[in-house]
Amino acid sequence: MTKFLTTFLLFIFITSCSLDTKSGLWTKDKKLVKEKQKSIKVLFKVEKALETEFHPDLKIKLRSTPIKNSFINNFDNNNGRVNYNGNLKKISRFKFSKIDNFNQFEPEIIFSNNNVIFFDGKGSILKFDNSSNLIWKKNYYSKVEKKLKPVLFFAINKDILIIADSISKYYAMNINTGELLWSKNHSAHFNSEIKIFKDKFFAVDSQNILRCFSIKDGAELWKIKTEKKLIKSTKKLSLLIINNILYFNNSIGDVTAVHIENGELLWLTPTQSSDIHAQSFFTKSSNLVANNNSIFLSNNKNEFFSLDLKTGILNWKHNINSTLTPTLVDNLIFTITMEGFLVVIDAQQGNIVRITDIFGQFKKKKRLKIKPAGFILGSENIYLTTNHGRLIIVDVVSGRTKLMLKIDNDKISRPFVLNQNLYIIKENSIIKLN
Repeated sequence: MTKFLTTFLLFIFITSCSLDTKSGLWTKDKKLVKEKQKSIKVLFKVEKALETEFHPDLKIKLRSTPIKNSFINNFDNNNGRVNYNGNLKKISRFKFSKIDNFNQFEPEIIFSNNNVIFFDGKGSILKFDNSSNLIWKKNYYSKVEKKLKPVLFFAINKDILIIADSISKYYAMNINTGELLWSKNHSAHFNSEIKIFKDKFFAVDSQNILRCFSIKDGAELWKIKTEKKLIKSTKKLSLLIINNILYFNNSIGDVTAVHIENGELLWLTPTQSSDIHAQSFFTKSSNLVANNNSIFLSNNKNEFFSLDLKTGILNWKHNINSTLTPTLVDNLIFTITMEGFLVVIDAQQGNIVRITDIFGQFKKKKRLKIKPAGFILGSENIYLTTNHGRLIIVDVVSGRTKLMLKIDNDKISRPFVLNQNLYIIKENSIIKLN
C-alpha cells in the first residue's frame, strides 16, 4: 500500500510540474492576443491630487534621438529614449527551473554585445545569442548551495562577468567561455545592483555596507558602513556612478555619496523619518536615476525626490507613489504610479507637466489588484508590464493607452531591449517578443 501511494504521488508531482520535457528549448513563435480597450474617462473628483488627471490633452513630442544599447554599462541607470519600436506580433519562451522570491529580488537580464545572459532557479548561468541559441550553460554551486536557490546579480567589464548573489557568494567568469576565474564567500548576502568602474566593482550587502572589490581577484579594497536596520527588506538597492563619485541608497532610505577611489564620505541624505526602523520592511524604493545635476528616486510612501548631485540637498519633492525606475528624456521625468497614472515632470523645476490615467480601462474592483511592474520609453511608445501578466503600450505624445497584450497570468518583469527584440522575465522563463 505504501509503495503504491508513493508511486501515485510521484506521478501526480511529475505530471503537474510546469517544467515538462520541453524545458531548455525555446518554444515556437506564437501570435500575441490583443485585448479590447474600453473608453478612458477623465477623473475629476478624487481625494488624492495625483490620482486625478492633469493637463490630459497636452501633447508631448520628444526631440532627443533614440539610444541604442541603453541597457549596457549604464552608470546613471537612465535608459532614456530606447531605440525600440517593435511589431509585437510574435512571442516565444525559454523555460527553466523556478526562481524563488522572484517578485522580491527583481532579477534582471544583462546584455553583452548581441548576447543575452540570465540564470535559473538553481544558479545556472545561461548565455544566448540574438537568435536565442544557447551558447553555454554553467553552474558553479555545490549541491547544498543549489538547494538554497541563489538569486544572482550581474555586471560586465569587457570579457569578465561579475556575479554576486543572495547566499553570500561572489565570483567572476570569462564571458566568452563561461570559465570560472575566481570565487569568494562573503559574511552577508548581497541584494543590490553591481557597478563596475575601471578595475573595481561595487555592491551593497544585507548589512547596509557598501563594498569595493578588485575585479582581478575579488579582494576587498575598502568599505563604508551605513546605518543598519532590525528587519531586513528584500528590496534590491541601487548604485550610480557620475564623475568619479559613487551614489547608493540603503534599506532605510539614506542616499550616500562617496569618492570612488577610496570610499571617502562626501554627503549623506536621509529620505525617511527616524521611526523608519519600525516600517523599513514595508518601504520599497525605485532605483536611483541621475542626470548631470540631480538624483531622482521615489518610494511606496507617496514620495518622489530630487536631490542635488553635489550636495545631497533636496531640490523638490512630490506626493507620487511609485517604486518603478523613472526615465529622463529631454529634461522631462517619466514615471508611473502604483495606481496606474503616467506622470511627466519638469526635471529642473519640479513642475508637473501632465498626468494621464493609463489604467482607466480596468474596472474599479479589478484595478485595485493590478500594479505596474516596470516600464521603458521607446521611440514612440511606453511599454509597461503589470503584476497580472499584461504588456500595456502607451503613446508618448498623448499619454493614452494604445494597446494591451496578454503575455501571462502572473507577474512579469520590466521590459528589456536588445536590438529590436523585447525581453521580459517571469519566475520560470524568459519571454521574447518581436
